[in-house]
Amino acid sequence: MTMVVYAGEANLNPKKQRRRKWAKVRKIGLLGALNGIRMRRWYREDVTEQRNIEDLELLTKRLNVPFKRTPTINCEETVNLFAAAQADLGLSLGNSYIGERVFRSLIHGMINVHHELLPEFRGAQSVIWQIYQGSSETGYTIHQIDNQIDRGKILYQERLRLELLPTLRQTVSHNYARLYEESAKGLVKLIRSYSDFSAAAKSQAASVHTFTTPSFWQYLRMIHQHRKLYKTQTKRPHLLPSPNNR
Repeated sequence: MTMVVYAGEANLNPKKQRRRKWAKVRKIGLLGALNGIRMRRWYREDVTEQRNIEDLELLTKRLNVPFKRTPTINCEETVNLFAAAQADLGLSLGNSYIGERVFRSLIHGMINVHHELLPEFRGAQSVIWQIYQGSSETGYTIHQIDNQIDRGKILYQERLRLELLPTLRQTVSHNYARLYEESAKGLVKLIRSYSDFSAAAKSQAASVHTFTTPSFWQYLRMIHQHRKLYKTQTKRPHLLPSPNNR
């Protein structure tokens, strides 16, 4: 049985959540936190506003797929819905940490689409940390979910060359939309032959980095690195993105 479960953002432990948020603010600074809030829009502009993505609930109604809401991903209601559906495989999109009792309630567990390369960019938001390191590529990784974030076995991965536009904001929005489109194709390919990909899944190598929202100084470095990369690209016309892809 196919089912869409839309998990809300109810917080089962608000005190713990507040501690985590304050710890993050202390790490990246107040300017970094405020800038991070501003940057969130970059990841919605091309994807939802210019690519005409259909509302999920309306899509499920059109396709006659059950649509259920739960207060949060890690609640008993979610587990019960998965059990009732007797689903073989779960796909996580846009969730935070998923507890073991949730992903183990499905026959083959759950998979996640991480819109960056693993294991190099665990926890990283797409594109910005690649640019921070002066890289001209990005990518996506589809991996099995285990009890650690972004550390499960890699099922499928694809690398993409960054298409650099005049501003960091434009580059992020444009390439994030590309990642969404390409990962959707990769996901279909994976699900159609899941058993084969699962049998060939590779454990992730160790990585010393786990990324989060950049501090303001890290953001300034991203701006600087983007200018360098863009200047290099403009000197090599064959690397410029097609106007039809902007």
